[in-house]
Amino acid sequence: MEWLKIKTSTEMVRVSTEEIVYVSADGNYSDLVLTNGCKRTMTFQLHFFDETFKQLRNNTFVRVGRSLIVNKRYVFVINLTEQTITFTGQHLRDDIKPLRVSREALKQLMELLAEEKGGEG
Repeated sequence: MEWLKIKTSTEMVRVSTEEIVYVSADGNYSDLVLTNGCKRTMTFQLHFFDETFKQLRNNTFVRVGRSLIVNKRYVFVINLTEQTITFTGQHLRDDIKPLRVSREALKQLMELLAEEKGGEG
């Protein structure tokens, strides 16, 4: 299990990477959404998380378009018609709603996941 530790001048957030479902961005802020439904808004751009996840030994995160990073292990359904990603998992709460994502970003995610061989992710 790997831990993500994010420090600011006033706090430190420490979370297991296995508990992160996705990170969505809105300008200079990002929302970190966990399997338990907890959402934490942070003053970091998505680029910060993208670079941080790339340093993990077992990186299960993938950038989807300009404003979203998802944990591949929780991607359940990619629906091009509705332009949504639905998440599921053993410890995932039911109130984590599907996300609307651009068709092009979903196509890229679909291709990436289709190319992966068994194992993790």
